[in-house]
Parts: sequence; structure tokens; C-alpha cells
Amino acid sequence: MRTSRTDLTPRRAGRTAVASAAALAALALASPTAAAPTASTPAPQAPAGLPAPRSTAPPATGPTELRVATFNASLNRATEGRLSADLSAPGDVQAAAVAEIVQRTRPQVLLVNEFDYVAPTDPTDARTSPPVAGFLQHYLGVGQNGADPIEYPYAFIAPSNTGIPSGLDLNSDGTAGGPDDAWGFGFFPGQFGMLVLSQHPLDVDGVRTFQGFRWADMPGALLPDDPATPEQGDFWPEEVRSQVRLSSKSHWDVPVLVGGRPVHLLASHPTPPVFDGPEDRNGRRNHDEIRFWADYVTPRAAGYVYDDQGRRGGLKPGERFVVAGDLNSDPLDGDSIPGAAQQLLSHPRVNTSLTPSSAGAAEASARQGGINVAHRSDPDEDTADFADGAPGNLRVDYVLPSRNLRMLDAGVFWPVSTDPLARLTGTFPFPSSDHRLVWVDVAVPPKG
Repeated sequence: MRTSRTDLTPRRAGRTAVASAAALAALALASPTAAAPTASTPAPQAPAGLPAPRSTAPPATGPTELRVATFNASLNRATEGRLSADLSAPGDVQAAAVAEIVQRTRPQVLLVNEFDYVAPTDPTDARTSPPVAGFLQHYLGVGQNGADPIEYPYAFIAPSNTGIPSGLDLNSDGTAGGPDDAWGFGFFPGQFGMLVLSQHPLDVDGVRTFQGFRWADMPGALLPDDPATPEQGDFWPEEVRSQVRLSSKSHWDVPVLVGGRPVHLLASHPTPPVFDGPEDRNGRRNHDEIRFWADYVTPRAAGYVYDDQGRRGGLKPGERFVVAGDLNSDPLDGDSIPGAAQQLLSHPRVNTSLTPSSAGAAEASARQGGINVAHRSDPDEDTADFADGAPGNLRVDYVLPSRNLRMLDAGVFWPVSTDPLARLTGTFPFPSSDHRLVWVDVAVPPKG
């Protein structure tokens, strides 16, 4: 069993309908005039008990060290506008705990899952979205319990399929309407959205979103199936099947400029593979949402892909990337289709030389028992604390760099119960989230 990432011991290897251009231009991107870190920017101090954070200052020579993290922070609310109100001033206990976790781990690039989308007041600057502005100003920008504040000059947000009415009966209950018949499950548009924060500039012109990509346009798609008929993928009639979108939230390719060269952050949050019936529409969607990125980073397989501006294809050979997000799929346990996570974990272009882990996860699994006892995945690699009867604690959150990015270190923020920082993760009802922040450090080669 691996040691906690509160130490610096060596790691063992891990297991083997299209939008117009004007619509994309209206997506909220970071202000290009935001001040980028410079060579004179001092490296932040390492919090006690955690690996030293990577400096954003470009090295004189050699590779740039980059920390990338994903965190399903559960910063979603039950009603539209509530998150904006909660973050408009200090005092939200959950947001403060989330912010402190970020401040303690200090990622330079951070994907936040489950952050309700609200359009920015300035369409060119994501930081003017009310909840984003509040989170940056009142939480990340203020030291929490002795942690240093952290600044993110660059950000990206865009609409999510969640809560957008499809006008179709997607769950086949005889009516069209409600959260289960939205393009992605949600009670209002943008619920459970995503947010990218970065200390490095973003290539605004290079951003691609895939919110409108239709599931049926994926060759060999695992469309929901009616098990009572011999035909495959026939749960929906053709007029429904031809319209359903693949992404339950969205898929984003956000190029982060590190030392002047792009590292493509491939961000998503596939649907949980549950809350459906024998047609397995959520399990199949989860599988294919993960498959989308596996195809996207494979040039010969990505010809079918189109983005919300109509541009086709995936990444070119040799381009650097990091797949990040709550993929809702454990390699061996839980309810996802077997092999769903392995589409990325076993991909020849994905670097799995280090697997993020924590001693806190292993401790929680042993203490909580239940179905965790029967799990096959390593408990120290779990990233989410779910109900112990089912599905138990799972590894569902991933940061997966490309093979041409050398992995330096990796971890999960899950302190053991005797660690003072365990107050940030806790037990149900969780002070922050039922998911844990997952981070990876990589070396980005210099431009040349």
C-alpha cells in the first residue's frame, strides 16, 4: 500500500445541433489583459504536511513544473441564483472549506466540477460571472485558517447541458419535462456546471467546446437499448435518438499556455452510471462520454468529432494534454460499464506512471467497511466517500496527462483522521464535498 501524499516518498507505478461562431465568442473567457506571473513572482510557501507547490515562474532553462488538479467541489445549489448569493460575501462555511483545500494544495490549473454556471456580466471575462467573482474575491483570495490566499488571473466557463429542456421524453415516462428530460440532468440551466481556473494564460482562440455534439454521431455509440427487442440501441425512437446530446454537462478543450506552448486541458464530468433502468441509458452515456476523450486524443479515431463551431477532428499527433474531471467511473468497482475508465487508463497516449493516492482514503475504507471490504481497486486510490452500503468509496476523479508530459508527483487531498486538516474532508455530512481534490505534477518541456 502506498504511503500518504503528506510525505515525499517515491511513488510506485499505477495500474495497468452546432452553435454559431458568435455563440462561442460569447462564452466567458479570461481577460487577456490579466497580469501573468513573472519570473520575479515568489514561489508560495508549502503548507505544513503537504508537498511543495510548483512555482508559476518560468524556469531560465529546462521544463516548467505544472500542478494540475480536479475537484468536484459540490458548489452546486438546489435553486437558480443561490450559489451567486452564497458566494457574494464571506461566510459560506462550505465554500471556505473548499477554498482552503485549494489553498493548501495550490494547483496552478484547477478544474472545478459542480459549480453552477451563471453568465458573466462581461462576456470576455469569466471572472465577472457572479459566483466566480465571489469565489475568487471572498474565498480563494482570502487566507483561510492560516493558509495563504491564491490568485487565478485566468478563468474559463461556458454553458452546461444540465437543466436545459430538451422538449423530449428522454426517460420514457410518457411526459416531456423536468430535470430527467433535460439535455443533462438538472433542475435549472447550468446546475452542476464546470469552471476552469488558471495561473497561466489561456489560448482564447484555441478553446473548443462540444456541448452540442450528438450522441448518435459517435460511430458505434452505446445508445440505450430496449432489452425486450432484438434490435440494438432502440430505447428511443429515431426522432429522439437523432437529437440527444452526448455530454451530460459539456466537453471542453481549453489550451493552457505554459512557457508559451499549449497544454490542452480536456475537461468533462460524465453522468453517473445509475438512476436509470434496464436500458442503462446513464451507464452507456457515461461510457461514451469517457470514450469521447479517448477518441479525441487518437487522430485516426477522431474524424467524426465536431465542436460547437463546426470544426472537425481531435488533437494532432504530439500535442500535449491533461484529461481532468469527475468521470464517475472506478476501474474495477461501482456501477459503470466494465472497461469504461480503462478507455483512458489503458490508452497508449495517456501517462499512468503515477497514480494519485492518500493514506486517508485507505483509512476511511477500513473504518467504514460495508461494500468497501469487497472492492477490488486499491482503497488508497479512492477519491470519493460514498455510501458504505453501495457503491462504497471509489476512484472516480482523474488527472491524466499525456505520455509526453513527465509525471513528477501525484496525490489526493484526503488527510488521515489524526491530521488537523482532516476537518476539511470529514465525514458525512461533509464540510466540503464527498469528493476529494486530486492533483498531478508534470514537467512541460520548454518551447523550442
